[in-house]
Amino acid sequence: MEALELALPAPAAPAANYKPFVKTGSLVFISGQVPIGPDGIEFQGRLGRDFSIEEGQAAARLCALNILSQVNAACNGDFSQVKSCVKLGGFVNCTPDFDQHPAVINGASDLVVNVMGEAGQHTRFAVGVSSLPFNVAVEVDAIFDVS
Repeated sequence: MEALELALPAPAAPAANYKPFVKTGSLVFISGQVPIGPDGIEFQGRLGRDFSIEEGQAAARLCALNILSQVNAACNGDFSQVKSCVKLGGFVNCTPDFDQHPAVINGASDLVVNVMGEAGQHTRFAVGVSSLPFNVAVEVDAIFDVS
């Protein structure tokens, strides 16, 4: 994280009646994270209308940073317990004709791999949707293997 000049934000509190993460056995399931930055929700709008692919990637990257914050919290602040990222799921708020969902979610995938190296390699899905909570451009969830 330091080499990438990244700092984990405080884990976001859930916005409704759910847990931000659930640990079961050696797996931690992270609820969908939206692009919340230091000043609150960022990237509100749709890909294909309001944002470029590069801006969508920045939104996905911010989601991934929030995911890493949640998994760190699940490990009581000991990130060394995180063995691998198993799966990322990416939702892209977009216009009906937008078809670059994988390129957008690469922003999240690339951050996880850059932080974790080979242990960050994961399975994934990237889909387009007609809306997301708070009109955010991207939402990403994750599963991690921890010791």
